[in-house]
Amino acid sequence: MIRPVAFRMNEQTAVNNYYQKVLDGLSPMTVNAKAQQEFDDFVIKLRKVGVNVIVVDDTENPDTPDSIFPNNWISFHENGDVVLYPMFAENRRLERRDDILDILETNGFHINDEIMDYTVAEEDGFYLEGTGSIVLDRENSKAYCALSPRADEELFIEFCEDFEFSPVIFEAFQTVNNERKLIYHTNVMMCIGDSFAVICADCIDDKKERKMVLDSLKADGKEIILITEDQMNNFAGNMLEVLGDNERRYLIMSQSAHQSLTKKQVAQLEEHITILSANLDTIEACGGGSARCMMAEIFLPKA
Repeated sequence: MIRPVAFRMNEQTAVNNYYQKVLDGLSPMTVNAKAQQEFDDFVIKLRKVGVNVIVVDDTENPDTPDSIFPNNWISFHENGDVVLYPMFAENRRLERRDDILDILETNGFHINDEIMDYTVAEEDGFYLEGTGSIVLDRENSKAYCALSPRADEELFIEFCEDFEFSPVIFEAFQTVNNERKLIYHTNVMMCIGDSFAVICADCIDDKKERKMVLDSLKADGKEIILITEDQMNNFAGNMLEVLGDNERRYLIMSQSAHQSLTKKQVAQLEEHITILSANLDTIEACGGGSARCMMAEIFLPKA
């Protein structure tokens, strides 16, 4: 997780992230201070239940207002592979830092010598923003991707071939000013846990595609918990399953997401996992991302 130093609404990503807002009357310094407080409180909550959190401080230079969302530019895999991804916004490309790999190795993780680097695609205007664009079901070797300006189909298929994932490709939409617009990242509309999946199926306008995605999840024995588009807009799709003390599984989400769920949905989830939520209001409003986006999960083997 990357602790921000100059967090604000990123004007370069706002063109297709319809969740972002300007918080009127708040100075950039105040916005960053609020985001830092939310970040720190979130990390404390995670560590309290035994989640191993490696916090890296952002740097003031270069200017990286979205650095708090590292899962878009890097992912870590069980075989020691590290993947770097091509980013839509130019100032988000500056978030990539070699020293983070050194920090992980210092923490006892093994990283293969050769980094899987797809970033050259930026030169041709093709993007695939990590586990924002791709929702991985690692256990069943499937990868789900809602195509968008930030998720190129050919690049996604190349990733799936390289890592031996079966691709599940579709389009997902949200209503913006009475128009249906492509959702910028798959991980705002769905989350895959060990034994369940949370998904806003209503976002998949094509009925055949919707059935195909739901059938794929059901085939792997997932209990499907459907959320509404309104709940998705409160980041109820932006969740991540993590391990705490004694291998206990936690579903991490924001307070906004948690409060948007019905009692029935909460009960369904609690049959599978323990819910842990944190107040991320400032980060969600200005950054247009939530709890899941803030965590780049580490599957690397120990050295």
